[in-house]
Amino acid sequence: MNQPLGEVFGLMAEDTSPKAKLERESNNCPFSSNLCTKDKANDPLGVCSVRDVNQNLVITCPVRFKEDMIIAEEVSEFFFPGNDNWALIPEVRLDDIHGKSAGNIDLVIALLDEDRKIIDFGSVEIQAVYISGNVREPFKAFMKNPELFMEQPWKGNYYPRPDFLSSSRKRLIPQVAYKGGILQSWGKKQAIVIDKPFFETIPTFPTCLKEEADLAWFIYELHPNGENKFNLKLSKTIYCKFLDMIDIINTPQPALLEDFMTYLDGKLRRL
Repeated sequence: MNQPLGEVFGLMAEDTSPKAKLERESNNCPFSSNLCTKDKANDPLGVCSVRDVNQNLVITCPVRFKEDMIIAEEVSEFFFPGNDNWALIPEVRLDDIHGKSAGNIDLVIALLDEDRKIIDFGSVEIQAVYISGNVREPFKAFMKNPELFMEQPWKGNYYPRPDFLSSSRKRLIPQVAYKGGILQSWGKKQAIVIDKPFFETIPTFPTCLKEEADLAWFIYELHPNGENKFNLKLSKTIYCKFLDMIDIINTPQPALLEDFMTYLDGKLRRL
């Protein structure tokens, strides 16, 4: 089935039962304690994940990573091995020395003493994937008639696809480099939470042992649970040093000069 939707309001798009339809009409987000507000609060775009060209699931909403907050348990073990006296602080503003915002930290995991005073912390960057094309049109068609939508391939204009390149170059890497530079100067560990299809598009960088790392990539996948839903599962964890990773990822891999010269010649002849 060539259709772009993976999950709609937390349920498999394949689930077109009356019960699922009723659940979706409530606009409830099962991965938070609130209603879905993605894109528009009064008309939310309840698409949690989409399918790529190979029909693999790609997470497109950062809230999707908050399923049962399993990421907190797994990331905290990297920050504070063997210590479970920690608390979660979402959306923390990070300022530079001039008081200007360097952006928000998606999630801070703070280590506490016996009096619940913060004695250390780690930073978590959660990055979903941008979409190119129009995902609202297939979402609207699905919500109107799920059964009909799932019976035939989607042929609407601007077929939605995961935009991995924009997600990394325009969002993830600049955010990690700028905010991470401040956190690195403070000696604080960092974690990046993304899904497997997205990670596979990231340039290869040097890795190290967990004990040597100041940054870790937590890479997740969505697995069917037999109840018309997917569960978030940790696929693997990659450990590295922040400065080594940034140096590699921020350095473009040049194409051959000869190929670029050939391209220029062709463009000149067409002028």
